[in-house]
Amino acid sequence: MRAVGLILAGGNSHKMRDLTRKRAVAAMPMAGSYRAVDFTLSNMSNSHIQKVAVLTQYNARSLNEHLNSSKWWDFGRKHGGLYVFTPTITADNGNWYRGTADAIYQNLDFLRKCHEPYVIIASGDAVYKMDYNKMLEYHIAKKADITVGYKELESYKEASRFGTIKMNESMRIEEFEEKPMVANSSVVSTGIYVIRRRLLIDLIEHCAEEDRHDFVTDILIRYKNLKKIYGYKIKDYWSNISTVEAYYQTNMDFLKPEVRNYFFKELPAIYSKVSDLPPAKYNPGAVVKNSIIASGSIINGTVENSILFKKTFVGNNCVIKNSIILNDVYLGDNTYVENCIVESRDTIRANTRHVGENGVKVVVEKNERYAL
Repeated sequence: MRAVGLILAGGNSHKMRDLTRKRAVAAMPMAGSYRAVDFTLSNMSNSHIQKVAVLTQYNARSLNEHLNSSKWWDFGRKHGGLYVFTPTITADNGNWYRGTADAIYQNLDFLRKCHEPYVIIASGDAVYKMDYNKMLEYHIAKKADITVGYKELESYKEASRFGTIKMNESMRIEEFEEKPMVANSSVVSTGIYVIRRRLLIDLIEHCAEEDRHDFVTDILIRYKNLKKIYGYKIKDYWSNISTVEAYYQTNMDFLKPEVRNYFFKELPAIYSKVSDLPPAKYNPGAVVKNSIIASGSIINGTVENSILFKKTFVGNNCVIKNSIILNDVYLGDNTYVENCIVESRDTIRANTRHVGENGVKVVVEKNERYAL
């Protein structure tokens, strides 16, 4: 094998508001029956990268549970496999991961023991399909030290959430600004990097010696004139879900037939942990338009332009519009939900109304489901 995969899935995002209170961003449910990290893991598997490490930290329980078996992504093999690394206390170190570079530093032994020449680093919170081998070929052809996957966004406004980059005509990165207040470029880094394993070990060790912890600011930005850092264009769909608005919009994109077909009807496929649930049940009187309804759901009311995850119960005369209902939510009779994201395992009482007026509203209810 030519490359080993590293998926950085440890960060917490305050921009996700209440949604990341009980799970990591990489474990956010997507498109009915997937989680965000499934996309990156499936890309690794489909690119025939057989050894992949996922670095988790913040609220890692649900993510670790999701990754407890590697067979779903076809990593259950004699060579390689899926490794999940959470911060551990050792004789030399008693810290959490203090940044992306520090997370790699604390697991440097893993990289030292690998013998693949290249490392592909990706984040666990983006939705896209890609063959990493093509990026690796480009990296080798350019004789680059580091290759960064980039995407051209439509608006400058969105770009300030990411690292913005500017390249010369040979695609070498000349300017790299991490999360600028005002973006002066709509070309953003996607957090997908290809780098030689030996070089990565060297750079990470230097970082640690100087007490620096971040991969972007302390490696990419500091070394951009010293090392040959090139950009690789991602042409197809790519979306990051690190804010509530972006998460909502990315899920809603799956209601468009072209996006849905691209991810689920065309090879290579996206894999996820399989749960044995009965198919969705539509009782008499249910009206459903342009929605994704996951298995295990029971629908009695009206659902329009929404995504309902597994085991959702929709009561009589309910109306759900433009909303995302996460796993195992019980919606009582006569409820009205519009422009909302309803947190998983919530119970929405009968005769209540939730409407996101200015933007998306995150609904977290702590009601008892069963009155004794």
